[in-house]
Amino acid sequence: MTRATDTTSPAGTAHDIRLVVLDMAGTTVADGGLVERAFEAAATELGVEPGSPDHAEKLAHVRATMGESKISVFRHLFGTEDLARRANTAFEKAYGELVGEGHTEPVPGAREAIEELRQDGRTVVLTTGFARVTQDAILDALGWRDLVRLSLCPADAGGRGRPFPDMVLEAFLRTKEAADVRQVAVVGDTSYDVLSGVRAGAGVVAGVLTGAHGQDAFRASGATHVLASVAGLPALLRGMG
Repeated sequence: MTRATDTTSPAGTAHDIRLVVLDMAGTTVADGGLVERAFEAAATELGVEPGSPDHAEKLAHVRATMGESKISVFRHLFGTEDLARRANTAFEKAYGELVGEGHTEPVPGAREAIEELRQDGRTVVLTTGFARVTQDAILDALGWRDLVRLSLCPADAGGRGRPFPDMVLEAFLRTKEAADVRQVAVVGDTSYDVLSGVRAGAGVVAGVLTGAHGQDAFRASGATHVLASVAGLPALLRGMG
């Protein structure tokens, strides 16, 4: 499933994509709802009673902000830096334990898509809203340490996660593979992924329907394409050549 925007838009000038920036959870990694399960641990750590209106409200915000830096989400939910960091630590610990128990796996076709992109001469970078320790745990669990040239978390790009464009631009600057931001493709399963790509000026910004958000959210955020999954990305980019 592919949806292209008006070719008169800046994104419509995309050609010769050299750098592909891919989200992890929900895009290349199927985590089976681990974010919500880890949130339960963080909420309990801070005394939020399961089943309470406060718990339901906070969980709704977590679902709505999938893709955003987790520490930013907790700052919004708990108000102070101290509480946010306590919640984030509990969240990352719980998520890491779930990953260690074998609860993550690649989105079907994701590894193959990354390998195809590399074979086509494109550089691939994996990004996440998680902390580095959690990102590394996922990469280790999947055996993906050597699959891509670079992986980035918010702390690697000044601390601001999505929907800011910082990780995309950091990938652009560090890899030096693209001469123009329009030669960058950004792909993710949330509106925050899409917004980060749009704000970075990427030539291709695609939403995938394997995670948190759907077509309406992607369109509203400015996606140039909507794909059933990341498995369809290599063919899409080849078709643009």
